Amino acid sequence: MTHPELVPDSPAAEDVLGRLHSVAGDIRLVRARREHVPAIARLLADDEIAVDREDADDEEAYRQAFDAVDADPRQLQVAGLVGDEPVVTLQIVFIPGLSRRGALRAQLEAVRVAEPLRGTGIGTAVFQWAIEYARERGATLLQLSTDRRRAEAHHFYERLGFVDSHLGFKLEL
Repeated sequence: MTHPELVPDSPAAEDVLGRLHSVAGDIRLVRARREHVPAIARLLADDEIAVDREDADDEEAYRQAFDAVDADPRQLQVAGLVGDEPVVTLQIVFIPGLSRRGALRAQLEAVRVAEPLRGTGIGTAVFQWAIEYARERGATLLQLSTDRRRAEAHHFYERLGFVDSHLGFKLEL
């Protein structure tokens, strides 16, 4: 099974993947660039659960991780920009596999919306964009994992059509 291009080849500044409208103005969804990394790290750390595992001041760790993600043709780190400032981020990973008759899966990771924009519908719009982006690239399943403590997020995902179908496990290495 062949799939259309999963991730744009280059992170050119004019490569707008999508547009969202918000109370803060238009948000341009772009392939994240290295200069976005400090702001993305701050978005990741601005979370009541992630606060203990993220350290936005450790910019080099985030830059190294970004370089690995950006070099992988099956991964896309998205920055949602108001002006030049990231106010949204998410990572999409495309996973080919043999199960489900060779289905291509898309995995969403680390979706974050800046605190002032939470509750304004931007999260819904970002997810709708990600769902369509994955579908257009041939993914037949979009999956995510979420911390059990995020009850509001679980209801949000269900409203978007996600089904609580699996139990996940993690092992710290």
